[in-house]
Amino acid sequence: MVYVLATDSSRINGELITAARVLGDVTAVVVGSLPADATDALATQGAKTIIRAPFTGQRLVIPEVDALSILASQTPGPIVISRSEEGNEIAGRLAARLSSGVLTDVVAINADGTARGSIFGDKIGTTLAVGGTSPIYTLRAGVVEPVNQEADGTLMDLALPEAGVLDPTVVSFTPHTPGARPALPQADVVVSGGRGVGSAEGFTELVEPLADLFGGAVGATRDAVDDDFYPAEYQVGQTGATVSPELYIALGLSGAIQHTSGMQTSKRIVVINQDEDAPIFQIADIGVVGDVNEIVPALIQEITDRRKAKGLTS
Repeated sequence: MVYVLATDSSRINGELITAARVLGDVTAVVVGSLPADATDALATQGAKTIIRAPFTGQRLVIPEVDALSILASQTPGPIVISRSEEGNEIAGRLAARLSSGVLTDVVAINADGTARGSIFGDKIGTTLAVGGTSPIYTLRAGVVEPVNQEADGTLMDLALPEAGVLDPTVVSFTPHTPGARPALPQADVVVSGGRGVGSAEGFTELVEPLADLFGGAVGATRDAVDDDFYPAEYQVGQTGATVSPELYIALGLSGAIQHTSGMQTSKRIVVINQDEDAPIFQIADIGVVGDVNEIVPALIQEITDRRKAKGLTS
């Protein structure tokens, strides 16, 4: 048996379950609440058992640690979690509780319990081994192609302990309001801007309108985030999100390793940059040398005109 900590992202759950299946039958652990149709999706993706562990109050991290440590203490087995700041903290706490090893930011899990890693901007692959009766893995998002495998999805409930002294105290809480655009890991199209976009206004006038034409997500490089062109939550790269969309459009970004490590597995990469020697052109399927401030408005207009001519809305 292998435990997978479910997230609120169906695509990431599919990636986690697909990666975890090589280790055995998957038990998906839902801590807190997910949308009503999430359990059906987990079964379709391959969860033989789905364990629901609700909790009350604004609690952070500890409920997930409690649920997984209770289950693994009763029936030891590998644990797979999505790599994020929260996921890595959960993994570390679990490792301490279960006296098991933990591997963070893996890109694949092998049937023998080892895992594959990727370092130095994905230039070097590594093979990683881990010990303990319940080895823990945090899996990088976007590196595994989810493959559904219908399973029973038998529902079970797990009661969690009440909040204790180890629980952080939440003194205020502002829920995140999702925007109209898809989240980066789930988007089929991502349009990213770099320092070459020029300003925050460049994102609102160039990057966002182009992304919206495709119903896509907006991404940004670390340089663009550091220059306050766009919020850090949209950063793509080694220290941001890893994406693998059908189409990735790169506007005014050079293609530093820090960025390309998070998007180079995209199915199609289109680049617009006025520097013909920019490294990003080396991984591009289509490259256009020119000023984004001239090309992108023309591209938006052309797409809009063609859609209108065909009676389609943008």
